Amino acid sequence: MSITVGIQGASGYTGGELVRLLARDPDISIKFVTSQRFAGQPMSAIFPHLINDPELVCTPLNDLSVVEGCDVVFCALPHVTSMGVVPELLKRGAKVVDLSADFRLDDADIYNEWYGEAHKAPELLSEAVYGLPELYRSNIKKARLVANPGCYPTSILLALAPLMQDNLIELDSLVIDSKSGTSGAGRSLNQGSLFSEVSEGFRSYKAVGHRHTPEIEQGLSQLCGKKVFVRFSPHLLPQSRGILTTCHLRPVGKKSAKEWQELYTNFYANEQFVRVLEPGNLPGTNYVRGSNYCHLSVVPDPRTGWLVVVSTIDNLVKGAAGQAVQNMNIMLGRNEDAAIGQLPLFP
Repeated sequence: MSITVGIQGASGYTGGELVRLLARDPDISIKFVTSQRFAGQPMSAIFPHLINDPELVCTPLNDLSVVEGCDVVFCALPHVTSMGVVPELLKRGAKVVDLSADFRLDDADIYNEWYGEAHKAPELLSEAVYGLPELYRSNIKKARLVANPGCYPTSILLALAPLMQDNLIELDSLVIDSKSGTSGAGRSLNQGSLFSEVSEGFRSYKAVGHRHTPEIEQGLSQLCGKKVFVRFSPHLLPQSRGILTTCHLRPVGKKSAKEWQELYTNFYANEQFVRVLEPGNLPGTNYVRGSNYCHLSVVPDPRTGWLVVVSTIDNLVKGAAGQAVQNMNIMLGRNEDAAIGQLPLFP
């Protein structure tokens, strides 16, 4: 099965990861990559580790003639920019996996509230399928537009999904603490992401009001059938990639440590990219670095009665490019691990 793809916004960290992953698959042909900043330059000049693809030259974003004949186009463009491009991609017959936030929220008014822009394609919000395969695989199979989840929401929704039904936890007591590597801020020049600003330090940012909050609340609310509000605080790690999320929860009723472990193990028993670690083992960002895996641990606290769930992902792979490829595989009826199975870990 020969598949032709294109990548909008290939010069960012996520776009570079998409090229890295897709170039590993002999059944995939990358027809085009776009970049406004690096138009006319080969990908190997932008990302030297992609030197095996010297003929992959960036074209301008506004040249949509290259889309013709593509089976799938990945949109790795900034928020707000993407919604102006996706409708034209769909009109030209391509399936689209959008990695921005532009099609993740169901409500255009909520999007406007959190992103400060009126949505340019609100008619597509009801059609876009939220691309978290472990929860929405059947809908992804039928989709022509998939909204790839954010990195923080991926780590959080996978951590909490097994608990969101059957009245297992108090929904008004969700406390979520997440930590991300600096690549989550993108590749554009940003003083707060400079090496001298981040190295040998650790800090919180957006202690309240992070833009991923409505996406997290929307996902949790859909899973449990009730409106959910969360206390979500992100932090910046002095490392390039990885997310570690710790969720503090108040259970309803009592379960033993074994029962909590079995709940998670059974929920993800058939999911190859989610690994529930054995009791006593806790996730670390270095164990998933460069891979499409999510590692989870569930730890009851007998002293306080609370429950702690820890998850970790690589924010650029399972939190972005790897999950996007996983979604493409589902949309096209391929093996779900094509191009992303057995990825070598970064050192």
